[in-house]
Amino acid sequence: MLSSGAPLSDWLTWLETLSPKEIDLGLERVQVLLERLGLQSPQHLLLVAGTNGKGSSVAMADALLRALGKRVGAYTSPHIHRYNERIVVHGEVASDAQIIAAFEQVEAVRGDVALTYFEYGTLAAAVIFAQAELDVWILEVGLGGRLDASNAFMPTASLITNVSLDHCDWLGNDVETIAAEKAGVMRADLPTVFGDDPAPKSVCQHADAVNARLLLAGREFDVAFRADGSWDWRGPSATLKALRVPGLVGEFQVRNAAAVLALLDAAGLADNMDAQLVNAVLPSLRLTGRLQRRRVDGVEWIFDVAHNPAAAQAFAASLALLEPAGETIAIIGLLADKDVRGMISPLLDAVDRWIAVTAGNDRAVAANELARQIASLSGKPCLVAETFADAVENARRSASENDRILVTGSFYTVGPVLDEPGTDPLPEI
Repeated sequence: MLSSGAPLSDWLTWLETLSPKEIDLGLERVQVLLERLGLQSPQHLLLVAGTNGKGSSVAMADALLRALGKRVGAYTSPHIHRYNERIVVHGEVASDAQIIAAFEQVEAVRGDVALTYFEYGTLAAAVIFAQAELDVWILEVGLGGRLDASNAFMPTASLITNVSLDHCDWLGNDVETIAAEKAGVMRADLPTVFGDDPAPKSVCQHADAVNARLLLAGREFDVAFRADGSWDWRGPSATLKALRVPGLVGEFQVRNAAAVLALLDAAGLADNMDAQLVNAVLPSLRLTGRLQRRRVDGVEWIFDVAHNPAAAQAFAASLALLEPAGETIAIIGLLADKDVRGMISPLLDAVDRWIAVTAGNDRAVAANELARQIASLSGKPCLVAETFADAVENARRSASENDRILVTGSFYTVGPVLDEPGTDPLPEI
């Protein structure tokens, strides 16, 4: 354990040394520590799993529940700028002092249990939430579902946003296998919402096997778009009409919003939800790094944490609707477990020039190797940037007025670029 008075940065560095593995799937370690901590469970706990859209869904659920007068804790990962962003207590990011105190409480009972960085943070979030006496905890499932640390908690209801190929080294090489892992958040007699249509067979089979109540898009709830761009939502116990699109950009965010509404309905948390409340909350919602647009000196910057092929396809579809007048330059950095071809291919028609950078994580693909693969796939040269500062400077120098600069591939790319002088803060579009 660190000495008294150690700053949060020292704690975070130390946490990385506790386990020989960065990712070590399994529930036993967290379950042991939860028992030792003896935390009071909340009245409602929501688990949010899936391949893409988890962070957006947590943000929507958090904002809607707070508008309904609930005291809410939201836990997500990874972060964009600061670790504190992962733990939000009723709309306020946890302070260094709160997180350190929670770490100390976890450490006081840890003994010889070799927690991973993520497991330690998940337990700390639970400590903070329990002390805040919240009505609802919303926990984003970090990886998979069945063996993720967050699945050690008993949910009131759960949401699986969608399933596509990602983290294949840990979860499996096909959608059905990955879906079976994510289906592990289901519980007997409790509701689980699946937000995409159609649902993988393994999700439906697992629901039957454990006797979970499965709510499917297109069956228990659905969306209908109106000519004016608004949308209607039909759910298990209510219908909401003429809803405005969420402030989070992209048509897929309507699907995320529909699934969140179904989740709150299924959990018994939407009794006072109406279209007026939804329209007062979701259209104004913003989330860093999700199709975030800024402009400086006539050049548009678009930041998106798309980090798997399905997310890259959604990003490309959104870009196609923007139709820039000039050229598009992409700054990209990826982790080594990602499908480079699957990430780059959807963006080939949109990007004129590429800049590869090494993402800020030990598992990152080296910039020179990433550049080699991008050049091979695109048939265009790809510049290698030694640092994030170099990537930003090269993009700014080569961009003309009405061009746009994309920053994508990973949280560990978008965050560091946003922290570079000249990209943050900039005027939002």
